[in-house]
Amino acid sequence: MTIIGFHASHEQVHPRQLLDAVIRAEAAGFQAAMCSDHFAPWSERQGHSAFAWSWLGAALQATSLRLGVVNAPGQRYHPAIIAQAAATLSAMYPDRFWAALGSGEAANEHITGGGWPSKAVRNARLEESVDVMRRLLAGEEVSTDGEIRVDRARLWTRPDTPPPLLAAAVSPATAAWAAGWADGLATVAQAPDDLRRMIDAYRGAGGSGPLVLQVHISYAGTDDAALAIAHDQWRTNVFSPPVCWDLDTPEAFDEAAKHVTPDDMHSTVLISSDPAWHAEKLAGFFDLGFDEIYLHHVGVEQSEFVDVFGDRVLPQFAGRAEAGA
Repeated sequence: MTIIGFHASHEQVHPRQLLDAVIRAEAAGFQAAMCSDHFAPWSERQGHSAFAWSWLGAALQATSLRLGVVNAPGQRYHPAIIAQAAATLSAMYPDRFWAALGSGEAANEHITGGGWPSKAVRNARLEESVDVMRRLLAGEEVSTDGEIRVDRARLWTRPDTPPPLLAAAVSPATAAWAAGWADGLATVAQAPDDLRRMIDAYRGAGGSGPLVLQVHISYAGTDDAALAIAHDQWRTNVFSPPVCWDLDTPEAFDEAAKHVTPDDMHSTVLISSDPAWHAEKLAGFFDLGFDEIYLHHVGVEQSEFVDVFGDRVLPQFAGRAEAGA
């Protein structure tokens, strides 16, 4: 399986424009899509953060694409509610929805006023959340009293086939830990050796299912313009854990990023005006073993990126897709 999909960034684009973008992406040849699920953007410059689940219903209706979402059950969302939402989408659009579940970030979860737990507690909460969701999707009535409390919950509308629940991980340790419960692994682009360690940790711990990669890209007519877009929109996203987990407001991210230079952006974003260069980088990710790659153009304007990549990048992978199928 070789899939190139479109990543819809709710933090940067109005949901109506983002819906137009995913429709355009399907027409351009993108084979699937996924989206973020944030309550707040990473920076005040980004300026948006719409409700992902409303948008997912619209996007599934407006396209024929498979769609996924990265979600953090357990604090901002009760897992029973996410199970209900996932069940409804999967019942309406069979075999077209998946979710990658992670332990969350303070920027989104602090709104509940419940504090920000340690990583160990967040992982325990996530594992309990996944168990609750799987039991509900299987038709059980669920009651629990641990990190997650549930009182006689039952899903009355369920799909014939439960949606895949992948693990969202950014480190080998988390990938190995999640292998016991995940239907696949979703992560973000890093150095090839780091990604190889991530895959080895997940597979080595018995992890099965697809390997999904989100890749941040900045494309424009010139290299300088592409670099300027990346620095303007994505410089608050260069920080490694635990900083990116623990900062809790867009203002805090903007303050932390004051000294991030344009050259620093190359560590997290593929930046070039050359579609062939981008295609070569994507081929390298597939060679590592990833099955699905979702491209996130970090600029606000998506049309040029979608059209150019649809015309000059995606066709280079048509043979891979046919071989995988």
